Amino acid sequence: MHPALQTVMQQRLGCRAPIIQTAMGWIATPQLVAATCNAGGFGFIAGATTPLKDMEAVILQTKSLTDRPFGLNAHLYMAGAEAIVDLVIKHQIKAVSYGRGPNKQLIKKLKDAGVLCIPTVGAVKHAIKAQELGADMVVIQGGEGGGHTGAVPTSLLLPQVLDAVKIPVIAAGGFRDGRGLAAALAFGAVGIAMGTRFLMTADSPVPRTTLDRYIKAQVDQVIVSDKLDGLPQRMIMNEVLTELENASKIGLVYRGLKSGLAFRKLIGVSMFDMVKSAWGMARSGDSTLGQTLMAALAPVLIQRSVVEGRPSEGVLPSGQVAGLIDDLPTCKELIDRIVTEAEARLTALTAARV
Repeated sequence: MHPALQTVMQQRLGCRAPIIQTAMGWIATPQLVAATCNAGGFGFIAGATTPLKDMEAVILQTKSLTDRPFGLNAHLYMAGAEAIVDLVIKHQIKAVSYGRGPNKQLIKKLKDAGVLCIPTVGAVKHAIKAQELGADMVVIQGGEGGGHTGAVPTSLLLPQVLDAVKIPVIAAGGFRDGRGLAAALAFGAVGIAMGTRFLMTADSPVPRTTLDRYIKAQVDQVIVSDKLDGLPQRMIMNEVLTELENASKIGLVYRGLKSGLAFRKLIGVSMFDMVKSAWGMARSGDSTLGQTLMAALAPVLIQRSVVEGRPSEGVLPSGQVAGLIDDLPTCKELIDRIVTEAEARLTALTAARV
């Protein structure tokens, strides 16, 4: 492998290629994570949408499918987070990813146990805060990324964060091939993280009816909306998103409350714990109370599309890069292709010019 592709990310995570598969809710299953890790990347289990009662079984299933290191994603502010951290430590999981609402005590507990902490952030100030709380590396996601995202494109956010923190930085938002990996390394990142590109693989659990909507999407159809949970989120424009864009604020909150009841049963938390988490997030300033009430709308509608295969009845979280993807390779084919392309670009850049 080209020397530039051998970074501290592989050294610390134990993967062959500097490529992370992100913890997409409902999508980052044991099968997809194992396929990623077996192919040389590093995958994160979608712990945030896994019922607590099933978490250990999901971890064990992933271990049965790969002997490579992998990670787990968790909402550290949610009820049950400490139990998840205990499972991570018990099963010697290599790394944990998290986003909003980091918990200083739980981060310390993970670090004391030798677990790598790799949060995902979308702003310079959040990267600085992540470093202060003890992050070992940080994934920064530019505005092109899918799901919750910021307004600053990766090409502008990445150099800002690299100048602001001393910990290794992994770039996300708009990556799909070896050219992107080579570019991220040239900026100074130690690797890339991709969600949409792994969603659009043969190893993805997403039903073909939904994948077809991703393949057909054009770049300008993957928009940012705050109508799903009150926060900017990038999704493919479809029937449900059109309806949400035209809904009133009262209608959105009502829909969020209904979804919250369904989500509460799904992840196995009590109504008291759910309200407590929502109130805590609102008091911390990370979200308004209205946003926290609407937050459960997202997983319910995402599940409808990516699990049940009803893309016209749910939402389609996606990076803008979906508009440039028209194939569904296996994870091995994808990672091998990215590494080969990156090596070719790096070699071309360093070759003697006539």
